[in-house]
Amino acid sequence: MIDAALRYSVPAKFFHWLSAATILTAIVLGFAMLESDPGPRQNQFYDLHRSFGFLILLLTAARLSWRLYSPPPPMVAGLPVWQERAARVTHAALYILLLVMPFVGWAGTSAFGARISIFGLFDLPMILEKDEAVSKVLLPLHGALGLTLCALLFMHIGAALFHHFVRKDDTLRRMLPGG
Repeated sequence: MIDAALRYSVPAKFFHWLSAATILTAIVLGFAMLESDPGPRQNQFYDLHRSFGFLILLLTAARLSWRLYSPPPPMVAGLPVWQERAARVTHAALYILLLVMPFVGWAGTSAFGARISIFGLFDLPMILEKDEAVSKVLLPLHGALGLTLCALLFMHIGAALFHHFVRKDDTLRRMLPGG
């Protein structure tokens, strides 16, 4: 049994796993929209990708607000200093990307001149005027940030699995649902 002081709170776990599902969905949709032939299906992938991107932005803001209210527990004891630093840098980079990427995508889409409908419920306002040259910079930047995010996610997941199966510590267990 993990000491309660070392476990993440129920809201932190909820935000983490909901964010994980939302991020993975947005990534799959991002690749699907790029691989689809132009037409209604590709447009649907774009709309869904943008909708999930907006959800990621909201969830990340909520997660950060929760972290300010309820700081995460300390890392498990006995970690080498380099692993603690790597974890802190990786988490910070993930949060930065999860805030910056949606805005870059939103700005790039605005500059492209496309509307952003959130699950068909409402449209986000355009944050830039239509400018093809700007969209040709921002949208590839959004894609490059997405690939960077994927690399960081592989590191994050790999580190959690390393701690669970190799170090056999509580790093992963304290974020899993339940006790």
